[in-house]
Amino acid sequence: MVSVPRLVIAAPASNSGKTTVATGLMAAFAARGLAVSPHKVGPDYIDPGYHSLATGRPGRNLDAYMCGPELVAPLFAHGAAGCDLAVVEGVMGLYDGASGQGELASTAQVAKLLKAPVVLVVDASSQSRSVAALVHGFASWDPQVRIGGVILNKVASDRHEALLRDALDESGLPVLGVIRRAPQVATPSRHLGLVPVAERQGDAVEAVRAMGERVRAGCDLEALMALARTAPALPDEPWTPAYAATAPAQGPRPVVAVAGGAAFTFAYAEHAELLTAAGAEVVVFDPLRDEKLPVGTAGLVIGGGFPEMYAPELSANEPLRRAVTELALGGAPVAAECAGLLYLARELDGKPMCGVLDAEARMSDRLTLGYRQAVAVSDSPLAAAGTRMRGHEFHRTVLEPGAGPVAAWGMHQPERRMEGYVQRGVHASYLHTHWAASPEVARRFVEHCRAR
Repeated sequence: MVSVPRLVIAAPASNSGKTTVATGLMAAFAARGLAVSPHKVGPDYIDPGYHSLATGRPGRNLDAYMCGPELVAPLFAHGAAGCDLAVVEGVMGLYDGASGQGELASTAQVAKLLKAPVVLVVDASSQSRSVAALVHGFASWDPQVRIGGVILNKVASDRHEALLRDALDESGLPVLGVIRRAPQVATPSRHLGLVPVAERQGDAVEAVRAMGERVRAGCDLEALMALARTAPALPDEPWTPAYAATAPAQGPRPVVAVAGGAAFTFAYAEHAELLTAAGAEVVVFDPLRDEKLPVGTAGLVIGGGFPEMYAPELSANEPLRRAVTELALGGAPVAAECAGLLYLARELDGKPMCGVLDAEARMSDRLTLGYRQAVAVSDSPLAAAGTRMRGHEFHRTVLEPGAGPVAAWGMHQPERRMEGYVQRGVHASYLHTHWAASPEVARRFVEHCRAR
């Protein structure tokens, strides 16, 4: 049994203030000395970076589409082990999920899987008594979703607050916080998300501090903690990266270099844990700064991020580009997702990249965003042919051609197409995947690294 006090922070719609409230709550409770476990519903890589800054712990995703509903509670229990409180930030509106698939991957579904009370963050800037009808509708839509209270955001004045409170008195749901309308905390956005923490450094620290102060001043932290404690124990066994493989009893651990730094910020914490459990020594390097790969690199993982923002700097680091090219052309296992795909291309927005793939990338006006179903169409160090995985695309770039002579994936949703590249030991694709759903890919990747 796993017993961790927990709250799900949700909203009627996007841009209601979920991230400010959730991150602020994490920071406010952490400032009281509590060990706070941060979580995010959905595939978003960026918000968990702010959560991590607020709590000092890895931000973790709970995605019922990519990992399956059966893994949501075990992954939660893994991340929240030993913590005093867990705060789960929702995605979009409370009942919004994977397009055309009912409640799948919605905040509501995750709240039910975690048996967690929901705090509804309402943008009250353009309403007064109507807030009661809105809250009543959300609270009564699904009886299995337990909304335990409301935080009113963007409240204009004492008079406005009094009108809202009077209306909500009739709803039976307590007001757990009131946050006044004020200049936005400095959290600039890009491509439907915040600018990653790694790109803002000191500014991000100040933004998280400001969120914590705003929430501490406007919310009843004692009442929120009391609500969190009403969550019952979960019967689920915590997920463990040991599912991937047990590290070899003897022999060297192959070095797997993982790209990090400001240009490559998209990574799920479980990936490094799975690689380590499978027997690898995981070493992080920064393609913007490091001119060499880590000593003894046997395999390379280059995840997602915003390389288009750093194309000149990435291109200027010729020694590292040459090292990556030599490693890849020598047949070493390389797993590249999205930003990693662009980095391996011949060029990005006219700037020379590694040239491992005979393809050119450029920025586009079109945002490609959504869940995907895919099947590996050929053997690679990452996946055997026929391996089925669910993933997520999130990019505003175009790669031409989009697939190599040997593709990485056959995509089945929303349209059928071939995508990505497999050549020598390289598996490169736009598709973001969550390896906790298919831990055999980590084991397979490390086995190929060990065989070199």
